[in-house]
Amino acid sequence: MTWHAQMIAADEDFAGAPLLRREFSLEDGHGAVTRATLALSAQGVVEAWLNGRAVSDDVLTPGWSSYEWRLRYATYDVTALVEASAGEGSTVLGIALGKGWFGGRLGWSGGGSWYGDAIGAFAQLEVEFADGSTQLVVTDDSWASGPSAVLANDLYDGETIDARLRDDAWKKPGFSGEGWTGAHALEFDAAKLEPYIGPSVKRWASLPVQEISTSPSGKTLVDFGQNLVGWIKVRVQGPAGTEVTIRHAEVLEHGELGVRPLRSAKATDRYILSGGTDEFEPTFTFHGFRYAEVSGWPGELKAEDLTAIAVGSELTRIGEFSTSDPLLNQFHENVVWGMRGNFLDVPTDCPQRDERLGWTGDIAAFAPTAAFLYDVDAFLSDWLVDLDLEQQHHDGIVGFVIPDVLKYHDRDRSSEFGEPDSTAIWSDAAVWVPWTLYQAYGDTAVLERQFGSMTSHVRRVKSLLSPSGVWDANFQFGDWLDPDAPPENPAAAKADKGVVATACAYYSARVVADTAALLGRPDEEAEFRAIADGLREAFDREYVRDGIVKSDCTTVYALAIQFGLLDAADEEVAGDRLAELAAEAGYRISTGFAGTPFIADALTKTGRTDVAYRLLLEKECPSWLYPVTMGATTVWERWDSMLPDGTINPGEMTSFNHYALGAVADWMHRVVGGLAPLKPGYASVLVAPQPGGGLTEAATSLETPHGRVSVRWSLDGDLLTVDAELPEGVEGILRLPGREDQQLSGGPVSVTAEIPASIGAMR
Repeated sequence: MTWHAQMIAADEDFAGAPLLRREFSLEDGHGAVTRATLALSAQGVVEAWLNGRAVSDDVLTPGWSSYEWRLRYATYDVTALVEASAGEGSTVLGIALGKGWFGGRLGWSGGGSWYGDAIGAFAQLEVEFADGSTQLVVTDDSWASGPSAVLANDLYDGETIDARLRDDAWKKPGFSGEGWTGAHALEFDAAKLEPYIGPSVKRWASLPVQEISTSPSGKTLVDFGQNLVGWIKVRVQGPAGTEVTIRHAEVLEHGELGVRPLRSAKATDRYILSGGTDEFEPTFTFHGFRYAEVSGWPGELKAEDLTAIAVGSELTRIGEFSTSDPLLNQFHENVVWGMRGNFLDVPTDCPQRDERLGWTGDIAAFAPTAAFLYDVDAFLSDWLVDLDLEQQHHDGIVGFVIPDVLKYHDRDRSSEFGEPDSTAIWSDAAVWVPWTLYQAYGDTAVLERQFGSMTSHVRRVKSLLSPSGVWDANFQFGDWLDPDAPPENPAAAKADKGVVATACAYYSARVVADTAALLGRPDEEAEFRAIADGLREAFDREYVRDGIVKSDCTTVYALAIQFGLLDAADEEVAGDRLAELAAEAGYRISTGFAGTPFIADALTKTGRTDVAYRLLLEKECPSWLYPVTMGATTVWERWDSMLPDGTINPGEMTSFNHYALGAVADWMHRVVGGLAPLKPGYASVLVAPQPGGGLTEAATSLETPHGRVSVRWSLDGDLLTVDAELPEGVEGILRLPGREDQQLSGGPVSVTAEIPASIGAMR
């Protein structure tokens, strides 16, 4: 677009939530309005109206990007709104502005406004007429600004709204409000403006109150029955000036609101009543919560007075999964809710405490699961643009978080994370995420766009290798949150960090070589095949002795097996040792961020799917199902975020909504459900359920780029019945235990077969 607008700020701060307005009349003599388009952005978050009618139901626009180099704008067709305003004489374009990610707190250091001192709004309305002429209405210093009813707003701390200050007259023609003043242009490079690639943020669900109770200390507690991300919509009537306070948290601890995991985030909304019937919705913040503590409520609080509103990036559900096991189904539902809550414009680690950052390691682990459950192609492609930008401006280093706000508030990271540099799994997101999108949706465009980023990452890693050829020198998170690590030191894992890093480097180099081959880049293919070969040789030389991998723990075997680092003889030994270690641990989880996404596949690859089922269905802590037995409705950050006695884990870093450890759902979809791609984008499909664990049935379906694929199986004694359906034009293979592969073509198929005794033993 050709920009005529300026980024403008109110002449006064107005508590960090100013209103901006411009009244105008449509030009005469050009005929009817044929089209009207509004482009909208902000340094902050913004909402807009035309003569009091909302331009969109989007919230938290324009989200969070790497503001230094890219600020997204949203485009809305407002033809109908402009036409409606034309009959009212003149038109008012009104904008409400909040701090958002640009002007609010970010990170745990306590600071904020990392990107600039002033929040601002940017709008360009283009009205086209029947005679072909265009009228522009743009943000500039002719706009007026004034106070809103919002007295405070911050993503971490919450929002305060004084209903006594509400007056929607500012949105309508003829308004002349007390306390209003002007606006001024900010220094801003409009070349940073780019359209959204991914979806906007919207309200996507509303949840009623499940229970209102009184805590042991006499506090009023509200339970919505589900850990979610968003806010509470309030309807209340009470004396003018009454202040109602709502504090949010994910869990209760011994009957009281469990706020310690929030750290410094206040997560508190305050509402000052007008004296009439008031409705409040704090759209300039969001919280991660299941419970709320309500104080100051006038009279009796009733369930119908409060509604939880879930918000997140607008995503389309494409994958479904269920089994005969209710606990496993609840775990899968927890994975879904955890993803939806944390896919709020940026794929965040957690939605509740003073963090909520786009940690690269979390999405590197979880991307395959995400890409099955929802269509995340555009969402993650948008985020990858910022990853590439940050990397280009940081010597090829992929930061721990994207957008990388840590570079501002944590300038001296040497005490906590070492000197900033690439780190395994986290930085590998530059390679793993685009490769996952290609595998899921079959479009090489994401590989074309990200190829420079992918190659830059692996070249950076090559520069960090030791003389021995392994990656063991700089800071590594390693097998972060190994359940055997002490609460205060989540990096103290059993797995040798060099083993983890070198394995991940090998896999990334191999993927980049495969990508180069796909894109017809033979020179780069040769370069990265050589890097991968060198890493494999060094891994074998430095870390493997007769199939035993250095540090001899589940994570190192899972990575070595799944990434193809071992020859056949060593892999057989490693598979046996992995199964043995799992049994020694009582089939309880012994892996952290590095090993958890891969351990079930490694066991399956080495013929021990029975052990993978034992791990999956274990209920004692640490396990995937332990949180479910404790009432969890999302996946936890720690295997024991809540201890069996109902006490919150004593570690400072404890979240109850972290999707990373839910990455096993990818294995569940492919192995338990039996639905996997043979070719990228499911152009060819493998139907290969592997029953076990006492499950008697499972159903899996996916809306692929070629149409819907479904697999359903049931087990009756030794008889396995599989019903599958592929889209027309899609071929596949049906692979069942003890049977020859069967070729499939589009349409339904039903097969009943007697399963081998070895499969029966798995039950």
